Amino acid sequence: MSLRYALLALLTVEPMTGYDLHKQFESSVAHVWHAPDSQIYPELRRMESAGLIEGEEIPWGPRGRKRQYHITDAGRRDFKRWMNAPMEYARTRDPAHLKAAYLEWADPKSAREFFRSHIEYHEALREQWLDTAQAIRDKSSAMLHRRLENTPPQAREATIAFKEFTYQGLIAKTEAEIEWARRGLQLVNRLGQCPLPT
Repeated sequence: MSLRYALLALLTVEPMTGYDLHKQFESSVAHVWHAPDSQIYPELRRMESAGLIEGEEIPWGPRGRKRQYHITDAGRRDFKRWMNAPMEYARTRDPAHLKAAYLEWADPKSAREFFRSHIEYHEALREQWLDTAQAIRDKSSAMLHRRLENTPPQAREATIAFKEFTYQGLIAKTEAEIEWARRGLQLVNRLGQCPLPT
């Protein structure tokens, strides 16, 4: 159900088409909730059927038309209810840590490559999230700018603070994963293990 609330969160900023939502999803919300457009469009239809959003046809290009969605009062109430409800944690699926638990089956070269790739991946994420956190701090984020335009002045500081706080948490996660993988490299070097027989 979090996809629904991620979409509602974006629509609290301004009306958007499915295409706009997909773009914004990829550049912001996707950092904490991944969903391809093949999931976004069906969910928009379900949300419209539930009365949480309303869609209208708008001109798109010289002769085309697109459906633009805006959040309804019922959608705002549902979003606020979700925000105030206790968190429901999902069971974790973590292929990297699953693989690490069985690295005695890998040769040392492959094990080292696994940890190096893990470091490289999380270093790239960290850079992306550091840039996003900086854009929030200096208010150069286009999405944040539009959100602040529609936010009462007394709530703007909290809006910025919670967004930055979220990215600080994501940055801390990447740093923990980088450090974990560096220790993994040390472990492979210390053990110098041979693969188990096939």
